[in-house]
This record gives sequence, structure tokens and C-alpha cells, in this order.
Amino acid sequence: MEQPSCIREFSRYTVLSVLGTLGVSCYILADTFFVSKGLGTSGLAALNIAIPAYNFIHGTGLMIGMGGATKFSVCKSQGNQMLVDKIYTNTIYLAVLFSIAFMLPGFFCPRQLAFVLGADMTILEMTAVYLRWLLLFSPAFILNDVLLCFVRNDANPQLAMCAMLIGSFFNVIMDYIFIFPLHMGIFGAVFATGISPVISILMMTLHWMKNRNSFHFAGRGICMKVVQWDLSLGFPSLIAQISSGIVMITFNSIILKLEGNTGVAAYGIIANISLVVVAIYTGIAQGAQPLVSCFYGENNREQIQAVLCYAIFTTLALSGILYVLIFVLAQPIAAIFNSECNARLQTIAVTGLKLYFISTPFVGYNIILATFFTSIERAFPAHILSLLRGLILIIPTAFILSSLWKMTGVWFAYPVTEISAALLGFVIYKNGKKRTACH
Repeated sequence: MEQPSCIREFSRYTVLSVLGTLGVSCYILADTFFVSKGLGTSGLAALNIAIPAYNFIHGTGLMIGMGGATKFSVCKSQGNQMLVDKIYTNTIYLAVLFSIAFMLPGFFCPRQLAFVLGADMTILEMTAVYLRWLLLFSPAFILNDVLLCFVRNDANPQLAMCAMLIGSFFNVIMDYIFIFPLHMGIFGAVFATGISPVISILMMTLHWMKNRNSFHFAGRGICMKVVQWDLSLGFPSLIAQISSGIVMITFNSIILKLEGNTGVAAYGIIANISLVVVAIYTGIAQGAQPLVSCFYGENNREQIQAVLCYAIFTTLALSGILYVLIFVLAQPIAAIFNSECNARLQTIAVTGLKLYFISTPFVGYNIILATFFTSIERAFPAHILSLLRGLILIIPTAFILSSLWKMTGVWFAYPVTEISAALLGFVIYKNGKKRTACH
């Protein structure tokens, strides 16, 4: 590709990918909004307790989807059709196995899981209902993530975007219908969410009907080498999602002791706005990934670096805009989800919005860098960066800062973690720059 063509392709893939990931995050927001209006503070707290389970399911789908699709894109650019089909087939096998693993606790122990995640007796039943159906719909969530990654990497980002947006649109409509006219409560919210990926999957069948797919299901046995590729290259995507869940579980536990369910509900507002912000950065990263992997397969060092620069510049530019909007609109954002006009909830949420989202440019940079490492098959530095953000730094930081400054410390824990990870990620990138763009 010539340089202008690279810019055009980056813009096309990124815009379409961001629109798609925003659509997915919007149906999470729709859940939050309709639950807050229909079920009040208790419903919002129950939803916030259950969301980490969605992070684990979605993270698993992205792990095997991004891992498989990254290797698929590299092999496709090298013309290895037999390996392409083997990668797709084994990725589907993994999707089935992980789906079964998630469905089992949905069948047998949703109440116990709700209790482990932090639900108290006032919201235990509501949380258990949401968790049960969320886990039972896990095959749809995971298969949808896998197919979106493969369709996007198979030069069809438009269809991937349309599938995500249409599924999200139907979720918002069904959320309203199930919760209000039909009075289905928390079950209505999770049922609407579960149907959304089913609609998205049906949309993506057009990729096969129009014979645009360059990957095919080949009924062979499991290939452990492909499984290893999927898990290794996709692991940072899993950690990125799991880190959101771990942050929520940790913060919920700390906030519950400091401010009770009102504080948890306030954090639920912040966590759901964070989903939208992270969705934008994830969209940029997923839009750049097929191009980087393709150029990597062709050993095109110059274009690899060009796409990385475009992604980082776009992320930093958007970060400034997003933080200004959140800071200025903190009051009305909190009020939208504060259906009971709870003054304490409003105060906690507004302060949290202004402090928590100082992290925006660093979150974006970390997501881009981890995805970049994965795209060029440098799994180890991607693992290190993802683990620093999701496990190693955030948990001790949250406990230390909250013990020093209470709720202010809770809100600052996320920016401190992301800034530290970004600095370490930059060092890792600079030290390994000579090896990142070539095999």
C-alpha cells in the first residue's frame, strides 16, 4: 500500500470499528439507564455487582476471537489457506468449550456467585437472576465476539459494524419494552441483553451467503498449536476485560464499606460511562489490528509504524475531548441515572466522574500498545502490560489510596494505575523497538 492508501484504510477500519464497539457499550448503558429508572438504586447496585461476570464472558470471547483472527490475518497475507481454515475451526471449538464452562454456574449456582461478587441480602435475588441468564446466554456472547473478529479481519469491517449496531439497537428497544410495558424487571434487562448478540450473529451470516469469506470450517480434531496461538495472542484482550471486572469487584468491596449501596450505585454510573470510553479506545485498537497484522505478515516495517502512530495520535486527541465533556457534564450525566434524586449518590458520582477519568489518555495508550504487541505476535510484552493494569497495580493501589483518602483515594486509584502502566509500557516499547516490526 502507498502511504495515502494506508491512511484511508486506517480511517475506514477505525471509524467502523469504533461505531461498532460504541454500539455494544450503549446497550450496557441502556441496561443501566432503564434499570435505574425502573428499579431504582437497588436495581442499579445489583446490575453493577453482576457486570464483572459480563466482563469475563466478553473477555473470553475477545481472547479467542482476537487471538485467532490475528493469526488468521497473518496467515491469510502469506497465502496459507490450509492453516487459515485450521485456525478458524479450532477457534470455534474453543468458543464451544468456554461457553459450556460459563453456562454451568448459570444453571447450578447463580446465588452463590452473586454472593461471592459482593451482593448483600437486599439485592441478592435480583443479582442472582441477572447472573443466571447472563451466563446462560454466554454461547451467544462468545460466538458473536469470535465471528466479529474474523469478519473484520476478512476485509469486511462494514458488516462487523452493522452487526454490532443493529444488535445494540434491538437491545435498547427491547430493554424499554421488557422493563416498562411488560414489567419484567431485572430479568427483562438481561433477556434483552442476551438477545442482542443473537441478532448480531444472524446479521453476519451475510458474509457467508455472499461468498466473501476466506475462512471455512474444516471438521478436524483439535490442534493444540492453534489453541496455544489463540490463547497466547488473545490473552491481553481477556486481561483488558477481566481487569474491568476485577476493578469493579475491588471497588465495589471498598465502596460498600465506605458508602454502602448508595456508593456502589454511584460507582455503577462511573463504571458504565467508563465502558463507553474504553469502547472507543478498543474500537481504535481493533480497527488498527487487521492492518498491523497484515503488514506484519508482509514484513512491511514502515507501514506498521505508520498505523501505530495514527492510532496513538487519534487516541490522544479523542482523550482530551472526552475528558473535557465528562468534566463539564458531570452533573447532568449523574442526574440521568439518579432516578430517585438521591443527593448523596449525586455528590459521590459527580466527584468520581471528575477524578476517575483523569486516566483517559493513559487508558487509551495502554489499550493501543497492548493490541499492537499482539498484532505483531509479541505476546509477552502484551501480557506484561495487561497484567500490570489489570492485576498487579490496581488492587494494591486501590486499597492503599482508599485507606489514606477514603472515596477520593478510590477515584484516584485508577488514574495512578494507568499512568504507571503507560510509563512502563513506553519503556518496554522503546527497548524492543528494533524487534517489533520484523519477524
